Amino acid sequence: MPIFQNIPGLFSSDMAIDLGTANTLVYVKGRGIILSEPSVVAYHVKDGQKKVLAVGEDAKLMLGRTPGSIEAIRPMREGVIADFDTAEAMIKHFIRKVHKRSTFSKPKIIVCVPHGATPVEKRAIRQSVLSAGARRAGLIAEPIAAAIGAGMPITDPTGSMVVDIGGGTTEVAVLSLGDIVYARSVRVGGDRMDEAIISYLRRQQNLLVGEATAERIKTSIGTARMPDDGRGSSMQIRGRDLLNGVPKETEISQAQVAEALAEPVQQICEAVMTALEATPPDLAADIVDRGVMLTGGGALLGDLDLALREQTGLAVSIADDSLNCVALGTGKALEFEKQLRHAIDYDS
Repeated sequence: MPIFQNIPGLFSSDMAIDLGTANTLVYVKGRGIILSEPSVVAYHVKDGQKKVLAVGEDAKLMLGRTPGSIEAIRPMREGVIADFDTAEAMIKHFIRKVHKRSTFSKPKIIVCVPHGATPVEKRAIRQSVLSAGARRAGLIAEPIAAAIGAGMPITDPTGSMVVDIGGGTTEVAVLSLGDIVYARSVRVGGDRMDEAIISYLRRQQNLLVGEATAERIKTSIGTARMPDDGRGSSMQIRGRDLLNGVPKETEISQAQVAEALAEPVQQICEAVMTALEATPPDLAADIVDRGVMLTGGGALLGDLDLALREQTGLAVSIADDSLNCVALGTGKALEFEKQLRHAIDYDS
């Protein structure tokens, strides 16, 4: 009987999934990252029945633009599942998109989870992956995956510090001998930055903009520090004037964006400072030598490395492929499972 239980594994392509708040990336063993799409699902609601209309890129275009009968939602909030059924439908869709073969193949899947995830949240992720058709579901802590993806020597007996800034959470961790010595997860990330821009424009310019516009502002001229000339570059934005209710176009400068993002940036800096204070002295000495590694989409925010350098006095560098670090690290854990099996949890 055990022989037959392993048969599905012979025909499957095991995969690693970075189930992010903003984007989901899928890494297939031996092939690398072959899917990167927004974590968004659009439903058509008729007579109380939900029918999946679009997932990923197509569904993201519908966010904030749907009629009453269509609902576009993001099933992940702050790195964990907020909507169980939708998350399952999304994972199923991505697995099917990657696996063009028969339904006979049931892959083994490793998913990364935020360090601060509760046992209930971990169970929800595991259950969603198994319901979506996985043979086995393993979980790996996000900071470990990020450090592996950034090419840090985490198995050495020396301290390495990684700061992974995702869409929903920022994970700050000190690693040594392939495991976490200290980690802290703060619920600040790209989404919180978008919200900060939206509320700043509402307060300062009586202008209401959507999430898509806020994200465009952040990626185009977002910065963590005040520009040297006190203004920096600027861009045209459109939204709704809250005073008279009509659409309006205005200009926003880098200095204004830096002011809007001051609070989330400060929270990230404080999380790093707290981690450094809690680090054992010998590992802290290693971190002085090696510096801090930034990973995740949030690491691409302009001058964030300089803002952290000013606060901590340490060398801060950004990983080469920071956006894909967690997915690459989770994929490497799949490829080198024997060496990293202590970091992968198949049971809880």
